[in-house]
Amino acid sequence: MKNIINLLTQATSGSLSDQEVLSFAEVTETDLLAEAAADIRDQGFQNLVSYSRKVFIPLTHLCRDVCHYCTFAQVPRKIKAPFLTREQVLSIAQQGAEAGCKEALFTLGDKPELRYKAAREGLEELGHESTLAYLAEVAEMVFDETGLLPHLNPGLMTLAEIKSLRTLSVSMGIMLESASLRLTEKGMPHHGSPDKVPERRYETMRNAGEAAVPFTSGILIGIGETRRERLESLLALRDMHNQYGHIQEIIIQNFRAKPDTRMANAPEPDLNELLWTIAMARITFGSGMNIQAPPNLSPGVLKQIVSAGINDWGGVSPVTPDFVNPEAPWPHLEDLANETAAAGKHLVERLALYPNYAMNVDRWVDPILQGKVLGHIDGQGFVRNENWSAGVVIDPPKQVLHAVTAVPKTNASKDLNDILIKAKQGEDLAEHEVIRLLQARDADFTHVCQAADEIRRQVNGDKVTYVVNRNINYTNVCYFKCQFCAFSKGKMSENLRGRPYNLEPEEIMRRTREAWDRGASEVCLQGGIHPEYDGNTYINICHSIKQVVPEMHIHAFSPLEVWQGAHTLGLELEEYLGQLKEAGLGTLPGTAAEILDDEVRATLCPDKINSNQWLQVMEAAHKVGFNTTATIMCGHIEAYKHVARHLLKLRDLQKKTAGFTEFVVLPFIHMEAPIYLKGHARKGLTFRESILIHAVARLALHPHFVNIQASWTKMGPKGVQACLNAGVNDLGGTLMNETITRAAGASHGQETSPEEMEAIIRSIGRTPLQRTTDYRPVPAARVKKSYAAAELKDPIYTSAKKFERKKSGEKKELYRPGLVGSIREAEEPISANEIL
Repeated sequence: MKNIINLLTQATSGSLSDQEVLSFAEVTETDLLAEAAADIRDQGFQNLVSYSRKVFIPLTHLCRDVCHYCTFAQVPRKIKAPFLTREQVLSIAQQGAEAGCKEALFTLGDKPELRYKAAREGLEELGHESTLAYLAEVAEMVFDETGLLPHLNPGLMTLAEIKSLRTLSVSMGIMLESASLRLTEKGMPHHGSPDKVPERRYETMRNAGEAAVPFTSGILIGIGETRRERLESLLALRDMHNQYGHIQEIIIQNFRAKPDTRMANAPEPDLNELLWTIAMARITFGSGMNIQAPPNLSPGVLKQIVSAGINDWGGVSPVTPDFVNPEAPWPHLEDLANETAAAGKHLVERLALYPNYAMNVDRWVDPILQGKVLGHIDGQGFVRNENWSAGVVIDPPKQVLHAVTAVPKTNASKDLNDILIKAKQGEDLAEHEVIRLLQARDADFTHVCQAADEIRRQVNGDKVTYVVNRNINYTNVCYFKCQFCAFSKGKMSENLRGRPYNLEPEEIMRRTREAWDRGASEVCLQGGIHPEYDGNTYINICHSIKQVVPEMHIHAFSPLEVWQGAHTLGLELEEYLGQLKEAGLGTLPGTAAEILDDEVRATLCPDKINSNQWLQVMEAAHKVGFNTTATIMCGHIEAYKHVARHLLKLRDLQKKTAGFTEFVVLPFIHMEAPIYLKGHARKGLTFRESILIHAVARLALHPHFVNIQASWTKMGPKGVQACLNAGVNDLGGTLMNETITRAAGASHGQETSPEEMEAIIRSIGRTPLQRTTDYRPVPAARVKKSYAAAELKDPIYTSAKKFERKKSGEKKELYRPGLVGSIREAEEPISANEIL
């Protein structure tokens, strides 16, 4: 027993060898195994248990195998037709789509045309020579017509067949059932079933691994195998997964005796056998593998099954029965959620593709299907079950709004509560702890929001600040290729919205004067990187503004403009920043940060400044006396680990310089973003994630950042109200002329007046306070002037003109400081409409 306890201790922190796993075959202390398995499971999946909402499509009940326990497979004389028709398939799929299903599970017998004439004739009538060819047609039809994501279980397949089906399915599967050849002998359940020979099933699994197909497998227990044979089966699957990384779940399915089969009177495995096997599957595979047990096969004992180490219930259909186990109805999803909660876990929906695979579509999903997968998931890879997106005028989900301020239904998960205590005490959080906060759902979500708001009350009180400002985007011409940007215009700009422009100095000055007359204390200037701009351009813009309104605070130029400006003048960062300061620049916005992790930037903005360059500019700015803001733009291709790294990099620099005045969350606006339109990005943050990241920022950056800001252009009025109850104390600027977010597809308007800002703030019992850019009080006369301001005059946009960049045969480089370096300009003169 001492040796077993030592092995269980080892399993909780690492993996066991094959021989160590096999040594458990004679261990009978199921409770001891289950306790260890549950601990291992919680390391990887915390308090979540997942399921897939699916529709079951039994394409054919014909099969060339004759497994002694199966009622799914039938002979031709017992069925009305050998195959479902196209119309029948589509009807089932449409019912599933209407019921909110995401998965179309195609289950069928193994190549029945090799055994039955009726199957061959049925295929001929359908215009196909093989079952797999017909499967390919209808799977594609279901995806095209309903958007459901096909999961295919067609039996044994060659590498070529798997590669062909990969283009129209997100995952496939084949149950190993058992690695025991003994079960294929005469009198045993797999006798007479050539496709159940273990090596043949291994070959299909290897082919799936070679083709990078996310794959489902598992074992069937209680059909005559021994416990050691079960362990040998699990180890065979582990070896396969270790080689290819493609097995996304292990199903532990308990045999159910069915009438009219050769095993109708065979004893079913008892609960202890099921729990022992689930626990050993978890112990064998560790914390990272999804271990599943079908809930309809074990009604009434789901709490015990969870306690044995599973983290998934498999597919559950609100529309179709389990055709493999028709005697076992699916549990109602509400009941399943309640029983999961009774086991101390939260039920969460996934796709047929598990989260780790959905978050890595470039490797695991065919390009044709990638956009659909990404459109379905949140930042953790689970299903986003809400219609809300940042920038869209739609009410946020009521349950999330309620959860922000509600009395939590349960205590926080212990691991999460430990992190919250640490954050409230002002201790630095580690990357894995920030990730855990970002994973909070259900009651944990409420606890995170309320912990963040507790810190907000301590640091900021009940005052909510905002600044009256005007956005001036001086040009939308840009030669950089940021994949999220719908604002910049250039030769390769997708989805052009409006003509390229380049504001004249007179228009910048006119807008500045108009803003001052309407009570603004700040102008915020940003724009594209025009190929004709150099460092003097930004200096001259500052001079123009100070010439017309010397008192106006200039909040301008992201680290990208600063880096490019310094480079074009051949100056060091600090020297150039000093020149900007002399010209009247007051503070710098922390935009162009996006995600401060080059793993993300390599795709999102490869030619932009990299993470270290962004941080270098900010550190230099703080050194010469500038305050700056800091931002994050998330909800596109990043994972929670990248968000965590971003926050910690900002925290570490703030500890060093104390130069950041606020942290601003900018949820990705997906509607017109090129990367989304190409099918390479998610639909932005969910509403839960949007609120949560504000709260997590407050916790992770405390006590180094005093102010956390929410963007009304992204979140909308109800969204920012929720944020104000989750750690936020600032609503940013009134903006007057917001164009960048609207170009990306947002619909929340170009300005929120001071009166509207204060109404939003007062609606939740807070006190509004108008501030300057650097968080000082605004003189009463300026505050008064900001109320009931006159209507803005129509802005004047000067079209960007053609220009020569080739002088005397010399070639000028378009400077790209990021990950891809510089490129030389085109041989011929180009216009603003043709800029790369």
